[in-house]
Amino acid sequence: MLAGMSVIAIDIVSDTVCPWCYIGKRRLEAALRERPALAVDVRWHPYQLAPELPPDGLARDAYLTAKFGSREAAREIFGRIADAGRGAGLDFRFDRIQRAPNTLDSHRLILWAGSAGCQDAVVEDLFRAYFRDGEDIGDPAVLVEIAARQGMDRELVAELLAGDRDRDRVAREAAAARQAGISGVPAFIIGQRHAVAGAQEAAVFVEIFDRLAAGHRTPSTVSSS
Repeated sequence: MLAGMSVIAIDIVSDTVCPWCYIGKRRLEAALRERPALAVDVRWHPYQLAPELPPDGLARDAYLTAKFGSREAAREIFGRIADAGRGAGLDFRFDRIQRAPNTLDSHRLILWAGSAGCQDAVVEDLFRAYFRDGEDIGDPAVLVEIAARQGMDRELVAELLAGDRDRDRVAREAAAARQAGISGVPAFIIGQRHAVAGAQEAAVFVEIFDRLAAGHRTPSTVSSS
């Protein structure tokens, strides 16, 4: 830890089906590697890009056609995202994704993972399962497997997912993010005063870390161009 500095909170508002959120995670991690003495507490918060999806989701082709107008338009957009992902060391396999899931249950799992001390690992596993392996992260069975891989209690997670525990809480927190002015994700709040919108390059995060280390307390906002 840098002399005189306490642990820096990094609050990330994200959705588990947002490819830019995965890219943003990688860029933040790259920035943290450049400042290895920095002590941080990364905390993930829910956002739903498509809260209107049914609980079991929709066929992804149908969803993307409705959203972007055609499969060709969607393919072009995701091709650009795949290029950005490769630059961050990610191999997106959009061709493997068959369903557009409702992400509320995945956010419930992330919430519980925070209490279990494995939140960041669960978020990483959710991104990997969806974007690399094409798994349906709206399926409770998939979520239970992810939880178990990260050391959570398999039976307890299955029981919680079968009920309504924290559904309202997650929905309220996601709605509160929108009401606070967050209209897209990822969104990062660093040290409770510096806001970063979008999957900014690692240098943006490093600059903020250095400002905090130098004792600058004036809030700042970095937005996507």
